[in-house]
Amino acid sequence: MTALAPILESFFFRRLMGQRRASQNTVASYRDAFRLLLHYAKEETGKAPQSLKLEDLDATFIGSYLAWLERSRGASIHTRNARLAAIRALFRYASYDFPEHAELIQRVLAIPAKRSDTAIVTYLTEEESTALINAPDASTWRGRRDRTLLLVAIVTGLRVSEIVNITAADVHLESGAYLSCRGKGRKERITPWARTPVHASRRGLQSKNHNDWPHSFPVPRARN
Repeated sequence: MTALAPILESFFFRRLMGQRRASQNTVASYRDAFRLLLHYAKEETGKAPQSLKLEDLDATFIGSYLAWLERSRGASIHTRNARLAAIRALFRYASYDFPEHAELIQRVLAIPAKRSDTAIVTYLTEEESTALINAPDASTWRGRRDRTLLLVAIVTGLRVSEIVNITAADVHLESGAYLSCRGKGRKERITPWARTPVHASRRGLQSKNHNDWPHSFPVPRARN
C-alpha cells in the first residue's frame, strides 16, 4: 500500500514549485482541485487525507468523483476537465516513482476529457462599452477608479488578475503611452494606448498619491 500524502506533497513542492516554477495562481488552482478531491474521498471512503492510499484513487473512484462534480456541484464540462487534468498531472508524476502501480496509473490516465460545445465569443458594442464605463460616479475617487479600471479592461483586453496587479511603475502615460504587466505564464506584456484612453487614465490614475497606493486600482485600507 502506498500512502498518498507524501506523493501529493512531493508533487507540489518538487514538481510544481521546484521543477516547473509554477505561478502562485497555478499552484492555488491545483491546491483547490485536490482539496475538493480529498473532501470527496473522506465522504466516500471515511478516510482522512493522511490515511488515503494511492490505491484508493483508482479509475472507478476518479470516474465517480468527476460524475459527482457535474451532478452534485453543477460543475461545467470545462471545470470537470480541469479537475481531471490536475489528477492526470499527479498520476503522471507518480508513474516515475511507483512503477509497481503502473496499471492503476494507466487506467486513470486513460479517463478521457469530455467534449464540450465551443461558445461564440460575444462582445460589447461601442454604445454598450460607453454606457458601462460611464456607470460609476465620476465625482468620487472610487467612481473615477472604477471608470478607469473598466476603460483599461475594454481597451487592453488584459485579464482581471493582470489588471488588479498593475502598479504605478507599469503605467506610462507620456508620448508613446503603454501599459506593462506580467501575464499568464510569467509572460511580459506591453500594451500600447490610444490617445483617448491616455487622457482619461491620466485623470483616473493620478487622482491618488501612488506613493501611498502602490497599485493603480487600490482598495482603501480598513480603519480601526
